Amino acid sequence: MKQSKLFFLLFACLLLTACNREIELYSESAEHARIFPAYESTYIPHNIAPFNFRIKEVADEFRVRLVAGKDSFEIGTSKDLNIPQRKWKKLLGAHKNEQLFIKIFAKEQGNWKKFKDLCFTIAEESIDPYIAYRLIEPGYSAWNKMGLYQRCIENFDESPIMLNTLTDANCMNCHSFHKNSPDKMLFHMRGKHGGTIFATNDEVKKINTKAPGMVGAGVYPRWHPDGRYVAFSTNATRQGFLASHTNKIEVYDLESDIVLYDTEKNRMLSPAILNSKDSYETFPEWSPDGRYLYFCTAPALKMPENYQSLKYSLVRIAFDSATETFANQVDTLLSAHETGKSVSLPRLSPDGNYLIFCLFDYGTFPIWHRENDLYSWDIKSKEFSNMTDVNSNETDSYHSFSSNGRWLIFSSRRIDGNYTRLFISYFDKNGKGHKPFLLPQKDPDYYDFLMKSYNIPEFMTGKVKNAPEKFTEVALKEAGEAVFY
Repeated sequence: MKQSKLFFLLFACLLLTACNREIELYSESAEHARIFPAYESTYIPHNIAPFNFRIKEVADEFRVRLVAGKDSFEIGTSKDLNIPQRKWKKLLGAHKNEQLFIKIFAKEQGNWKKFKDLCFTIAEESIDPYIAYRLIEPGYSAWNKMGLYQRCIENFDESPIMLNTLTDANCMNCHSFHKNSPDKMLFHMRGKHGGTIFATNDEVKKINTKAPGMVGAGVYPRWHPDGRYVAFSTNATRQGFLASHTNKIEVYDLESDIVLYDTEKNRMLSPAILNSKDSYETFPEWSPDGRYLYFCTAPALKMPENYQSLKYSLVRIAFDSATETFANQVDTLLSAHETGKSVSLPRLSPDGNYLIFCLFDYGTFPIWHRENDLYSWDIKSKEFSNMTDVNSNETDSYHSFSSNGRWLIFSSRRIDGNYTRLFISYFDKNGKGHKPFLLPQKDPDYYDFLMKSYNIPEFMTGKVKNAPEKFTEVALKEAGEAVFY
């Protein structure tokens, strides 16, 4: 019996040694292996989930070796590579500011071939552990089910924040978090159970943000850094469908203003300088110190006849939170006359040094404009530039910063031109955005079968703890609390 156990242990050790033995004889290819997602040559967070991928080459067997410094591990696979999370995290965590090499070997007719290494830089700075987003059909002309979801990007855990199947299939959108915190947030409900849901820790309430005289309920919310105020755009929005245009859908406003909601006193402030009938004001954004409100503005035109002539400029106005007053003058930072194009969705880095925005030919809503690119504006030098390493030939739009300002997440249609997927880019201290990578999934085939688009990605420093049932209980009330105006 003892001899049998000894023989078994020796056999197991020999088998394990054979499996881990490095391939010594192989030919080298000057080409990268074709994989999906096409991860290659970029910065990655040390706390990101494994980069599982599908090998699109033809061979009898594959082996993949991950190497950082003097540490490595190897995986045998047929096509889909599923990297053990524990080994992946240990390797990346031990080699911050170093390079990670992914070496792919293919065996065919008894001979091994090694493809060109995939090389990554493991960033020292971590990424926020959670993101929030909406999943919705890509057309927006008709939809049935949608939901707000949260995903731990240190692994692959996804859970709903809110589902419209719980509230009579209504629309929900515009989730926003105060300083990336899941403990202070809001989102909008539309239709039968309309209102804005505010959640501070475990306190949840619904507010009717449409006061008499306002164009509509508040949208595109941005929290003031002190957490008391929320800047909203209030818009009369329409959309048109284009039968023979490269951009399939055009979204435009008939009117739009900016208002300020006081969460402590439940009142809406509507300063005249942000509510001109001669212009459209939309997409507010606060400076990190709370002293300035940035937004986009354009001269009011008759719509939809002039939708291709509508071009927005980037402006800002000073704000004094102690007196709740705005300055008497709006400063133009980037004029449509200067760019010849339209600015949308300004987002400031947490250090206040850079502003990322969308720039496209015309209009207010960039997500269906194929020509739209992300641009970076240096606050100090007042120079702006195309983020060429980040952008693609398809729509790259809605973007947000991680809490440390080193990571930028955005939506892009670059894979197939139809569905928006989420990409993450390293944004360095010099204001340069680096080549992005697709949000990793446990199953490399996940995106092939996902028939919904990602919408409004936002970083979070933790998980939203309130369950969908708690939000539902509040949302199903007949009306939200009215605001003072």
